[in-house]
Amino acid sequence: MKFKAVFLDFYGTLVHEDDGILPLIYDKVKRSSSDDVEVNHIGKHWSTAFFHLSRESYGDSFLRQREIGIQSLADTVRNFNSSCVAEDIIQTQFNNWIQPPLYEDTIPFLESLVGTPIYILSNIDRDDITAAMSYHGISVTDVITSEDVRSYKPRSELFEEGLRRSGCTADEVIHIGDSLASDIKGAQLLGIKAIWINRLGRKLPDHYKPDYIYRNLSEINLESLL
Repeated sequence: MKFKAVFLDFYGTLVHEDDGILPLIYDKVKRSSSDDVEVNHIGKHWSTAFFHLSRESYGDSFLRQREIGIQSLADTVRNFNSSCVAEDIIQTQFNNWIQPPLYEDTIPFLESLVGTPIYILSNIDRDDITAAMSYHGISVTDVITSEDVRSYKPRSELFEEGLRRSGCTADEVIHIGDSLASDIKGAQLLGIKAIWINRLGRKLPDHYKPDYIYRNLSEINLESLL
């Protein structure tokens, strides 16, 4: 195989994201709000606050993913005059992080890579991904989390640590992930080729140029990639 190691995202790539959980939290904020507010406005506000904190979180200012989740949700609760307690209503999301549903193509894909070093690079806390991998019996060469390098994708630290641990150069690995902003942009900024897993059939924005696009892991044949 051309690539000496494979870098993999985890949530949204190997296991389901928490898309089914989040609307339940939005609804709790709405029902306890003194304002007449639309659920989609709650979701948009929380998402914006979450990603703002993530972008600012690195080095000495680093916050764990759970801390970012609580702080951004607390900001959302205040913004919509809700009586909810962020630490309470976010627990359903945290529970999903440690026992996320597995995509049916994940295990066959990992088994197809036997003999190839696999490194998971994830914007998550160490304890959560350890629990999730144990829950599904997933074992890989190494796991590198945002907590380990004190930064989040698309910043370079996760990818740089992956290269350091694998002993590979950027042109000797490939990164596979579902997030254009985090996975594709982050990998390509370091000269790492990137596969976008587009499970939801989203339209590709003009400003992103994944090296390869597949609907799922089953479609990938690394031996055939140029």
